[in-house]
Amino acid sequence: MKISRREMLKIGVGTGAGLLLGELPAFGQDQPLLMRAIPSSGEEIPAVGLGSARTFNVGSSVEERAPLTEVLRLFHESGGRFFDTAPSYGSSESVAGQLVQELGIQDDLFFATKISTGGGREAGLEQEEGSLRSWGRDTIDLNQVHNLRDVDIHLRTIRQAKEEGRTRYVGVTTSFPRQYQQMEQVLRTEELDFVQINYSIGEREAAERLLPLAQDRGIAVVVNEPYNVGRVFGAVSGRELPEWAVEFDCRSWGQFFLKYILSHPAVTVIIPATSDPVHLVDNMGAGVGLLPDERTRTRMEDLFDSLT
Repeated sequence: MKISRREMLKIGVGTGAGLLLGELPAFGQDQPLLMRAIPSSGEEIPAVGLGSARTFNVGSSVEERAPLTEVLRLFHESGGRFFDTAPSYGSSESVAGQLVQELGIQDDLFFATKISTGGGREAGLEQEEGSLRSWGRDTIDLNQVHNLRDVDIHLRTIRQAKEEGRTRYVGVTTSFPRQYQQMEQVLRTEELDFVQINYSIGEREAAERLLPLAQDRGIAVVVNEPYNVGRVFGAVSGRELPEWAVEFDCRSWGQFFLKYILSHPAVTVIIPATSDPVHLVDNMGAGVGLLPDERTRTRMEDLFDSLT
């Protein structure tokens, strides 16, 4: 029988499940969220952010948007700031933009978006302007060339916007291991503030070259797909969290997977995407308390590998 993540949370947190699934307390009130510095500026941001691919791509009905409003409210109340989206994520960017303005928090969040087009400079400029309109903002905190599409052209556009004060940070992204060689070349030759790549306990290739390179180059790392599109939960379905997870303040499998990523010294912020308030609260809990040390990271890998 397949067990959902929500059901796994009930198992993983034991007697605390009622509190987690009921009142949904904001994390960070008793203990502060983990903060990480952006190497190029020294500015600190909370290490657990929020992604929006697929999850915020909804229609205009109240029923579809109500859970997302609650996710954003809880994210903000728990100290979350880094919100990642893109014009290519269907309606995600515009939906999130409308909701954060309704909540009055659009200026509190670190607004990260992307230029995602192969249509050349003008198409990139149109996406940039559309992102600003969607969020009611004069400035994008981080704009990124998505999946290295027309990377030379769009990096020039984003750098110009930075010079003009319409963008604060410049970045590039990929979600595809087949682009890792090209990404390595970009990281070696371009002056960048951020790089966004996929990395998880179930997908570790980025740790071989890209994460160390970003660290050496002083580039902040955003990690997408921290749950490997949900595959990591399949590996632990029906299994209880190991007792030794309490050694690094871990209460659930979700936190197990996120704390593994956060414990890598190159990682600046992770962006698990969710439309479920329960999952949001659990995700934010990964940014509270201790993180696994190197010996424990190896133990986590060995456990996961034994289950796959």
